[in-house]
Amino acid sequence: MKKLVFVTGGVCSSLGKGIAASSIGALMESRGFTVRMVKIDPYLNVDAGTMSPYQHGEVYVTNDGAETDLDLGNYGRFTSCPLSRANSITTGQVYKNVIEKERAGDFLGRTVQVIPHITDEIKRRILAVAESPDTDITIVEIGGTVGDMESVPFLEAARQLIHEFGRANALSVHVTLVPAVSGGEIKTKPTQHAVKELQEIGIQPDALVLRSKDPLEEGIRRKISSFTNVEFEGVISGYDCQTIYEVPLVYFQQKLDAFLLKKMNVESRHADLAAWRQVVEKVKHPAARVRIGVVGKYMELHDAYKSVWEALGHGGIANNAGVEIVKIDSGHLEAPDADLDGIFAAIDGILVPGGFGERGIEGMVIAARYARERKIPYFGICLGMQIMVIEYARDVLGWADAHSTEFVKTSAHPVVSLLEEQIDVKAYGGTMRLGASESVTAPDTAIRRAYGAERIVERHRHRYEVANAVRADLQKAGLVIAATTPDGSLVEACEWPGHPWALGVQFHPEFTSRPTKANPIFKAFIAECVEAAKRKSAKK
Repeated sequence: MKKLVFVTGGVCSSLGKGIAASSIGALMESRGFTVRMVKIDPYLNVDAGTMSPYQHGEVYVTNDGAETDLDLGNYGRFTSCPLSRANSITTGQVYKNVIEKERAGDFLGRTVQVIPHITDEIKRRILAVAESPDTDITIVEIGGTVGDMESVPFLEAARQLIHEFGRANALSVHVTLVPAVSGGEIKTKPTQHAVKELQEIGIQPDALVLRSKDPLEEGIRRKISSFTNVEFEGVISGYDCQTIYEVPLVYFQQKLDAFLLKKMNVESRHADLAAWRQVVEKVKHPAARVRIGVVGKYMELHDAYKSVWEALGHGGIANNAGVEIVKIDSGHLEAPDADLDGIFAAIDGILVPGGFGERGIEGMVIAARYARERKIPYFGICLGMQIMVIEYARDVLGWADAHSTEFVKTSAHPVVSLLEEQIDVKAYGGTMRLGASESVTAPDTAIRRAYGAERIVERHRHRYEVANAVRADLQKAGLVIAATTPDGSLVEACEWPGHPWALGVQFHPEFTSRPTKANPIFKAFIAECVEAAKRKSAKK
């Protein structure tokens, strides 16, 4: 019978349930099992597409164009699980579907209630993913904290599935906090209360992941075991690591995966963790180091560019280099007295990521100009590519007012704009190009060398494009159109001529990068930054 593992959280939010779920998935895959991952978000939004990065971090995009929670990015980095809109469940989706069925008369006049109608819809969505013929284990992360009102229907659905499947086929892993108070004393009471709340819902956790700064002593774990009815072997110390990619190894050392398999009556297989050990070794002991200046507009919130940070790290792993990220708020570069030479003095490469809205745009243009004129490796993603084009049009082509119509509707030189057929579409999602699509790379370009292929597939999330009306002018001035859509109608990548390495792409390559297999562009970018650092060091 197929197996289910529910991952929940107690005490407080942001404990790392996503990393815990992903790490369990990675361990199960290392033993040869096929895993599927599901994220449940209790918010009423249908998806994360219209949410501010300050509210919920980055929006992770799947191949089929679903705009989802950033935890799906963790699933994609830790496992080989295929991800689609089916892997993301929200309260908004569930209630919307049930209400539409009620309006259509599907319930034949019956009173529609949370139980059974809402919980049945939740179970249907979970099992739709679990029923894939080749799936062995489905890991379901329930967002929020046990005790939150919003989570109750999802926890009730989990309780029902555990009861229906049986305790050998559906397990509960509860992630809790074990804080240290003044003087370093470890307190177990928050975990005891968190488990009690879960038990009151009707779910007895099979395993506990205890989040703490440092490894917990055996005595603490035994105390928690005795107070929570969880076997000692299932009480795991989930302490902070130098890199999140060490977490599967930490769980493996404590035999969490073997314990879960034993609880599910599944014969354990040999675990092959060589790739993960190699990743951790390269992170901890790199042969070189580079500093990457990321010029963006959401610098205050680390999760706003979560996949970008991780992909830069993957590029470092692929080049056996440590990557230090220097966060540069683009708005700070706009100040008249901004010391650009001082800000970028120790930077080996500049990356401008995606974003929406006018704030900070001129600072990004300043960063692009500095990178082009100083021959610093430059990587522009989505908006970062459009910034690259705007700067080139202004400073090389001579169009001082060149801009994107996203920011200046009346520009005489709109080098970035909506397509003609999109202009009258009012809905925010109506003009968005979402999900995986193919690009054709041009010969003898940095992007062709990075991928080693003419045709590539990457994920998009944007509505503005390089304006075709000015494309010939840009090319005549030397801008290299390095990739287009297969029909040649849209620009997918561009490069500056006469520059050591400068590449802008309209898509989001960070979404397909993994620690064990860096996205080709991030790998190439960091490789060039390593060489730039060597050249800079040789001049000293």
